[in-house]
Amino acid sequence: MKRVLAYPLSIIHYSILVVLLLLFHPVQVIANYLSGYTAHKRIVDLLNFFLTLNFYTLLCRPSFRGFRKLPSDRPLIIVANHQSMFDIPPIIWGFRKHHIKFISKKELGRNLPSISYNLKKGGSVLIDRDSGAQAIREILRLGRLMEDKKYSVCIFPEGTRSRDGVVKQFRSAGFKTLLKAAPSALVVPFVIESNYKLHRYGMFPLNVGIHLKYTVLDPIEPRGQSDEELLDRVREEILRVMSQIPARKNEPL
Repeated sequence: MKRVLAYPLSIIHYSILVVLLLLFHPVQVIANYLSGYTAHKRIVDLLNFFLTLNFYTLLCRPSFRGFRKLPSDRPLIIVANHQSMFDIPPIIWGFRKHHIKFISKKELGRNLPSISYNLKKGGSVLIDRDSGAQAIREILRLGRLMEDKKYSVCIFPEGTRSRDGVVKQFRSAGFKTLLKAAPSALVVPFVIESNYKLHRYGMFPLNVGIHLKYTVLDPIEPRGQSDEELLDRVREEILRVMSQIPARKNEPL
């Protein structure tokens, strides 16, 4: 019965998604052309509010926890697990006060209404995965922008989405480069739970009736820890929340 219901609800969901992306694309262009970054960002925030709200068409309930604990006077490196292409709208909406940016593959900078334009004009960077030198240059540039403007960046160190929700090993290259370019940044573990369940049947139909959870864990001060230690600690904190792994003794959560 649940899968039968998923078909019409998925059609509604995807229809609204396409309309939103097509509608907000020219609005983004006009806002950026007439008023610049601030107006453009407000339009992007509004778009992602509606994209997040669109989960309700699938009878899914998104919930946000822990965002109030974040400071607003320094850049953030948000380190998240990755489960679905639907991870992005809740991240942009949840971290809207922190000017969230992304490190994305260059292919996403082409032919995607609203999405490609925001990646190119909103301060994120597009990297060529086949060119390590180009990727490092772009990430360094983004890190310097973070340091100067107090912007924040969300990274997915797993590299690819987890189709079963199991957190993969973290890669440290982009994380190290960001820390080097933005030494005042605070590291924020961020947990995405249950988004992978949307794809129980693949991309169509989408699953229905899921509680989607987005949780900010306690920020970590990077000083005094190596890059590898930091990333290992972030991964362990994410695993602890998702799998109830006990925290290490004598360490604050």
